Amino acid sequence: MRNAFLALLVLAFVGFGCEREIKNPDEEERYTGPTIENHDVTTLYSDSARLLMKLQAPVQQEFETGDGIFPEGFYVEFYDKDGKLESTLRGNYGKQDTRTNVYYARGNVVVDNLKKKEKLETEELFWDRRKARIYTDKFVKITTPEEILTGKGLTANQDLSRYSIKQVTGKFNFSEE
Repeated sequence: MRNAFLALLVLAFVGFGCEREIKNPDEEERYTGPTIENHDVTTLYSDSARLLMKLQAPVQQEFETGDGIFPEGFYVEFYDKDGKLESTLRGNYGKQDTRTNVYYARGNVVVDNLKKKEKLETEELFWDRRKARIYTDKFVKITTPEEILTGKGLTANQDLSRYSIKQVTGKFNFSEE
């Protein structure tokens, strides 16, 4: 009996001797990484059962705020009102701000207008989905069947059907005289 009492006494001292530090949860370091990671993503955007865009990405990470990133790049196809592929957008990295519905593309960004056979190349581009506009303040190169235009800064329709280069730095014609 005496051994049982000593064992209980030792356990009591050990149990009461271990204090747990109570931490303030507001001072704890919070996890800010992705809450969801999807692979081989295909997202379709439509209106009245008509396909408007198709977004594809090898990896999409979503965060607690609802924002997302495409760390391995993304590719978007834009369709006209008749359902025909009109233009494409691709970049090596992408980010989506769900609050403003603006996408950010970086690294070898290319927009192709397939109907006009025009191509925009830049290193950084913003795409405002609500306004169907793309823009950048970086160097741009637009190749058309007749010429190459270069400059710094651009605003355009998302399909590249109409655009304005802010500071034109070069224009090279392909036509022979």
